[in-house]
Formats: sequence, C-alpha cells, structure tokens
Amino acid sequence: MSEHCLTSGDEVLAFSHHELDISDYEQVNSKILSHKPDAVVNCAAWTNVDACEDDPKRAHAANALGPENLAHSCRKVDAVLLTVSTDYVFDGTKEGFYTQRDNPNPLSVYAASKLSGEHRAQTAHARTIVVRTGYIFGRGGTNFLSTMVDRALRGEELKLISDSWGTATYAPHLARRLRELIVKDLPATFHVVNAGNGVSYDEFAKVALKIANCTTAKLKVVSSDSLKRPAARPRNSRLKCLLSEAIGLKPLPSWEEGLREFLQTPDKSAVGHRK
Repeated sequence: MSEHCLTSGDEVLAFSHHELDISDYEQVNSKILSHKPDAVVNCAAWTNVDACEDDPKRAHAANALGPENLAHSCRKVDAVLLTVSTDYVFDGTKEGFYTQRDNPNPLSVYAASKLSGEHRAQTAHARTIVVRTGYIFGRGGTNFLSTMVDRALRGEELKLISDSWGTATYAPHLARRLRELIVKDLPATFHVVNAGNGVSYDEFAKVALKIANCTTAKLKVVSSDSLKRPAARPRNSRLKCLLSEAIGLKPLPSWEEGLREFLQTPDKSAVGHRK
C-alpha cells in the first residue's frame, strides 16, 4: 500500500507494529494528532485464525479495539479512515457471492473480532470506509504461495483443500483500489477482490503451479474437515461489490492475471493471509 501511494505522489508515513500498537489508544492518538494526516489506512490485524481461538483477548485488541482507536483519533483531525476487514465475517452457507446486503455471521474468534472492528470504527467516526477482501497474495514476507511453490519444486506432497471457495485478491490491485476509495471519500462498506467467479483453494494452487512451471508437483486433494483445525472457516466466502461500479470504479483484473503478474516477477516472496 505504501509503495503504491508513494508512486502516486502521496506523502506517506508507514508504521510497523513495533512502531505503533493500534490497540494502545495513547500511542494512536499521539501519532495522529502530531502528524494530522488527510487519510489513514489500517492494514494492521492479527490474522492467525487458529491462534485467535486460543487468545480471544489479543484478537479483540488487535482487530476490534485497534480500528476503534484509529477512528476516534481520525475524527479529531477530520481524516478519512479506511480499515481492511475480511471475507470471513460470513458463515459460508450462501450459494454464490456475498454482497453488502448479506448479514455477516462469523464462525470464529478471528472473524468475530474483525466484524466488531468494522462496527466500532464506523460508530466512532463518520468518515470510515470498510473494505472486506479475501485470499490476498503478493510480495512481502513468506507465506502460503511461495512456500507452496518451493515445496513443489523440492518434490514434496502438497495437500490442497477442494471444498472451500473464495475470491483471490492480488495485493497491488487491492492497494490501487484502496487509494481510489480514499479519494472518493464515500463512507460505506466495500467488497474488493479480483474479478472472476471465485476459486477453490486447490484450483488456485494448481493454476499457480502451472504458471510457475511446476508440472511434476505431487498433489493430494483433501477436505477442510480432514485438517481438524481449531477455528471454523466458511466453505464459501466469495465476495462481490454492489457499490464500486455505481461510483465509477471499474472491476479489478481477474485473479489469474494477478497471479501471472506475481509469479512472473523476480521476487516471489508471498503473502497469503489467513488460510
């Protein structure tokens, strides 16, 4: 996000968790009142879905109190706040795509804390934009995508979930849309994902491996239940936005285009949140 804003000519101040703990109101208030930004983008969150089940207090602090603290301080300087949320606020029982008209029903501590963060931020500050997204992949850090490709190249067997579907989102495309929404300054809830019909996780992995020329990968298709993870996940968390085109924003490129762009760049370090 910082890189995209800088290349767009914005003045950017970016803080790591060590530099700013958003669950600490005094820290947040001090930073925002001293810098008086025009806009604040909250990409901070605790996204370890299973670990959140064991530490709901920490999940609440990072994912619920954090956005609220930012909202209170943004209100004092009349700054736009955009906070990033998750497709996991839905329970996955719907056929097809989830839109803003659908009622959230979180299945996990993580999802409940993110939904609480949405509500708290919107209640605290009228100029709050909530963006729900999912299955983010892109440069920065090492996570599922780069790990998967590396393991495949080493000849290791990969377990791929076949009965869960989402809408993949390429981080640079997401960053571009976040900035566009800040410029629009329309407080609302938006769903931001790459175009397409959504994808199961095994299909996403197979397309990624094909683009990466991992033609001999050893794959084993498994069900979500077979993994016996502590936190429940929605089987279907595909998102669609009812507002973006109405306010003049074109659909993002397809997730396949994003995946191809990512895998064909020299740096293949990947971020694949939550899954």
